Amino acid sequence: MEPLAYRMRPQSLAEIVGQQHLVGQDKIIWRMVKAKMLSSMILYGPPGTGKTSIASAIAGSTKYAFRTLNAATDSKKDLQIVAEEAKMSGTVILLLDEIHRLDKSKQDFLLPHLESGRIILIGATTENPYISINPAIRSRTQIFEVKPLTINEIGIAIDRAMTDPQRGLGQMNLSLDDNARRQLISSTNGDLRSALNGLELAAKSTAPGSDGVIHLTLPVIEESIQKKSISLDKNGDGHYDVISAFQKSIRGSDTDAALHYLGRLIEGGDLPIIARRLMVIAYEDIGLANPPAAARVVTAVQAAEKLGFPEARIPLANAVIELCLSPKSNSAISAIDKAITRIRQGNTGDVPDHLKDAHYQGAEKLGHGIDYLYPHDYPEDWVAQQYLPEPIKDDQYYEPKTNGTYEKAYSDQYRRLLKAQGKA
Repeated sequence: MEPLAYRMRPQSLAEIVGQQHLVGQDKIIWRMVKAKMLSSMILYGPPGTGKTSIASAIAGSTKYAFRTLNAATDSKKDLQIVAEEAKMSGTVILLLDEIHRLDKSKQDFLLPHLESGRIILIGATTENPYISINPAIRSRTQIFEVKPLTINEIGIAIDRAMTDPQRGLGQMNLSLDDNARRQLISSTNGDLRSALNGLELAAKSTAPGSDGVIHLTLPVIEESIQKKSISLDKNGDGHYDVISAFQKSIRGSDTDAALHYLGRLIEGGDLPIIARRLMVIAYEDIGLANPPAAARVVTAVQAAEKLGFPEARIPLANAVIELCLSPKSNSAISAIDKAITRIRQGNTGDVPDHLKDAHYQGAEKLGHGIDYLYPHDYPEDWVAQQYLPEPIKDDQYYEPKTNGTYEKAYSDQYRRLLKAQGKA
């Protein structure tokens, strides 16, 4: 019997989980299938994210013959068999896995069939096609990036596999504990194939309980996917306690502690929460003391998301070490929170007339924009005028810190401008 991941492959575009930027209604592959104007394509992205599923669904939606080959292990003769079938049937969709390993002999054989349209090639690769695939193939294909599945998307696929009585495990009397489900979904790093393989192994290797139900618990799932849950440690600390300790260690400039908690989050496979938390820390705790560090964190997060684990740990570690050792400032978050608090108290007043929009007929009659002073018309591109509403015209929210050279410079400028406005 075929593995669960194979049986659960989508038979139409509507069954595909994730990749809605490609297969969702009115998106590019959806339009191609609807118009019956298929063209050869290359799908690239991490393992287990749906490249084969998309190819299978396209074939199922069009009713064309569907064949699968591997560019590294299948021979030129295998390609010839597909080509002969295409001559007889008219069109064959060929999923060619590891297309980046296609050698020149196979490539030269394939090109004329792509040109004629008898073979619609869907190449699958984890490598960047702009770097790893021959230009002759690239020029004859559309290139689409397949993105890692979200936790919610993997959850949908798991639930579908649990209940489907024909292709899934619906005929088995299964019960999947909530914490086991979370572990199965989160620890496979967006790889649906791994999640389904782990689920099937757990289901088929576990004996029913006295109630006749196969209980899939957290320890069972951990054994089946060979990955321990770190949502709880030996002292009972929760997952969110680890996240909290991670941020507080960076805020406190303890590099080793921050790396420890980063390691725990990495072992949990929780890249989205690491990425989000690092960007929050960069702007909340380092902020104006070192703005370039925040920009570098964003770049590191983008690199980590592109790489996926295990390589993602490298840019993440770079970012954490820099944030730990950087000067700190929370002046920006404190300033915006003070401004929001003042707004919520009410009675903030109206926007001054000279600042109101004047780009419409009749604005002048209302007195809007008449007395506005255009700063670029004045020395140093600055002129004193009132910007805040009248009731709060003297409010000050920003309290500069001087921990870093950047914010010290900002502080000096802020104080100088306040003095020029008569506020200091």
